[in-house]
Amino acid sequence: MKLLLTGGAGYIGSHVALEFLKHTSCEICIIDNLSSGFIENIEFLQERFGNRVEFIKCDLGDNLDELFKQHEFSCVLHFAASIVVSESVCNPLLYYKNNVINSINLIKTCVKYNIKNFIFSSSAAVYGEPSSESVPIRENSPTHPINPYGFSKLFIEQVLEDASVAHGFSYIALRYFNVAGASMDNDYARLQNLGQRSKNATHIIKVACECALNKREKFCIFGDDYPTPDGSCIRDYIHIDDLANAHLHAYFYLREHQTSEIFNVGYSRGSSVKEVLHALKDVSGVDFPIEIAGRRDGDPAIIVADNHKILSHTQWRARFNDLNTILKSAYKWESSLRG
Repeated sequence: MKLLLTGGAGYIGSHVALEFLKHTSCEICIIDNLSSGFIENIEFLQERFGNRVEFIKCDLGDNLDELFKQHEFSCVLHFAASIVVSESVCNPLLYYKNNVINSINLIKTCVKYNIKNFIFSSSAAVYGEPSSESVPIRENSPTHPINPYGFSKLFIEQVLEDASVAHGFSYIALRYFNVAGASMDNDYARLQNLGQRSKNATHIIKVACECALNKREKFCIFGDDYPTPDGSCIRDYIHIDDLANAHLHAYFYLREHQTSEIFNVGYSRGSSVKEVLHALKDVSGVDFPIEIAGRRDGDPAIIVADNHKILSHTQWRARFNDLNTILKSAYKWESSLRG
């Protein structure tokens, strides 16, 4: 089988590629414009798996006909997107172009070339600001995004639903919660191994690791007046390897059942920003400075998954459901980087 991964040079896409290459005999074609992805991730995969990994630098807004004519893809896994919530509020048109228009172009091409399986990288941002009564959040909870990023993901879920009914293909939308950590396969002897690279990091765990390693002067908590026990936002943090494995099991589900589904991918437990920072100080042994700043636009107070559906529908099971494990892998990865 041959798979197409869009955005496969990025953090999540490259880890998913690794998971499929390790556990199946598939070949993978990765397309990425490298605006936020890293060629180092591609080089690592190609060095480890040889000609099973093909890379094409292109943009999803380009004409994709030649790509689909040359390959018979058994499934498309779609990761390419702009992903920073605060940026989406400041520059919504960029997000609607990259996340909506380009995704529609991809889906249209899949329909044209009779691709029957599609896995979409969605987000818990589709839920917006859930009420305390609805946490942990189920897949049938109300969807009320509060930022353009969340709206862009929800809109493509609707496009997939309508297109699947009209054109007879199956899809799974995986609603990610907060993904963090680095591949547990890492031996940290080589920089090409996979971790959370970023050209302008905003993820709390990535940024906190940079603070602990003196790559940043301080950590800013954006708001400590939320309606949570310690006033800081609560998120459901999931290890990148567990998220990658969820894609593998989503593919197995699609192949067996040929039905469309939406699955939350999280651990059904949350940690606050302050809890994460305290735990990372313990892991790193560094008491880096913390400053309280104002709230960011578009940040909900609490987002925690109900993961019962993916557990009941697939064979996916979490292997690294522990905050310290996530933090240790992230910190060790960040420590291995130069600069």
